[in-house]
Amino acid sequence: MSSATVPLLDDTIPFGDEELHSSASGKLTHPYVTFFHLFFRLSSVVVYILCGWFSESFITSFVVLILLLSMDFWTVKNITGRLMVGLRWWNYVDDEGKSHWVYEARKNRVNERESRIFWIALILIPLLWCVFFLIALFRLNLKWLLLVTIALILNGANLHGYIKCKVGGSESLSTVTSNFFRQQVLQNAIAMVTRQATVPTTNPMGSTVNTI
Repeated sequence: MSSATVPLLDDTIPFGDEELHSSASGKLTHPYVTFFHLFFRLSSVVVYILCGWFSESFITSFVVLILLLSMDFWTVKNITGRLMVGLRWWNYVDDEGKSHWVYEARKNRVNERESRIFWIALILIPLLWCVFFLIALFRLNLKWLLLVTIALILNGANLHGYIKCKVGGSESLSTVTSNFFRQQVLQNAIAMVTRQATVPTTNPMGSTVNTI
């Protein structure tokens, strides 16, 4: 599979051309979108923790949680990511039957508060599902392990897609990480050489001179 960029359908708004409204400092640009981003993310976790208190039927709990996880996946992928952080990832199949993954980042300015909320929820919830996975694994509870695995797949897909949008769809995460560390090492080396070159030295007459 490869990354590519193709236009959307004729009746859709081009990505990045949405009407943006400026907001005062500290206020949310899309308060309702932010609310549903957190609501669907947290509701599945809360229901998973408390479902045993309200129903002893695993089938009922399973269906409710799958619905919540599906709504969360669709909302984050298609709405909140686009409006809150200006990112979008999607897939299409060309006329030759080849699948393409598209990772896009809007250049317009985003609300910093909304961006923090988006990324905290996007990263924190999969970590909670990882904890639930370990608990179910240690207890050998295979029914709940299946459900948690589905939750990890759906949450992990959005997390991976938006990280790819953030760092660039054409670059792998390992490449970005290695480039970052290479840049840091180079900067530290230059700073060290610069400091050594400007260390003052004392000549035999007792006066101080700077070596450049």
